[in-house]
Amino acid sequence: MLAGRKLRVVGDVHGDLHAFRHAAATDRFVIQLGDLIDYGPDSAGTFRLMQQLMDERRGLFILGNHDRKLARALQGRKMRRDPPLMETLAQFMAEENADVHQRALADLAQAPPWVVIGQSVFVHGGFHIRMLGEAPPPGLGTVTPLLSRALFGETTGRMQKDGYPERRLNWVDHIPAGYTVYCGHDRRSTDGRPWVRHGRMGGRAIFTDTGAGKGGHLAWIDLPPLL
Repeated sequence: MLAGRKLRVVGDVHGDLHAFRHAAATDRFVIQLGDLIDYGPDSAGTFRLMQQLMDERRGLFILGNHDRKLARALQGRKMRRDPPLMETLAQFMAEENADVHQRALADLAQAPPWVVIGQSVFVHGGFHIRMLGEAPPPGLGTVTPLLSRALFGETTGRMQKDGYPERRLNWVDHIPAGYTVYCGHDRRSTDGRPWVRHGRMGGRAIFTDTGAGKGGHLAWIDLPPLL
């Protein structure tokens, strides 16, 4: 479906509808790398715009950890009362956003945990070599080690001072030569541009989260048609 099309790869949006409108104003097919919602001012509006891109066959989104958390809340699962999630839920439950809410769970259930096109991998959290040979599992199903890597990256098992799990990037060293992994999740950039890290096997990862919805801005990368 995507081979041969010009692509625009968009990083974590986190409810920044204004920025996402600019990113979506293109004739390219949009691959958004997950975490559409939470933190920013209009998560419901952001999700509505993504739904429009999907309906027009102009885009898809990779399932991010915040997106999956929203899905679980919409399923009625008992969730920690995380303020960004509570605000997102309030927006989705508002009468004026009934159109978004009505189909949100189905759209979240269909979002792939990763997509591979040629030698390019699109994933939210982190890469594993098995992603090159295995179809992605249902994103709202059991969190297997492979799904965990896709959603959350590679964790050390320790917690940081800010209360979030400590993450490492050893997985970058396992990207095969010639492959590029486009991901979000970790805000690694120090200059406002997507951050590139090369691995020992010759592959590379491009981190596109530049802080949209959290005081930063939204980044995207335009790619030529992929084989």
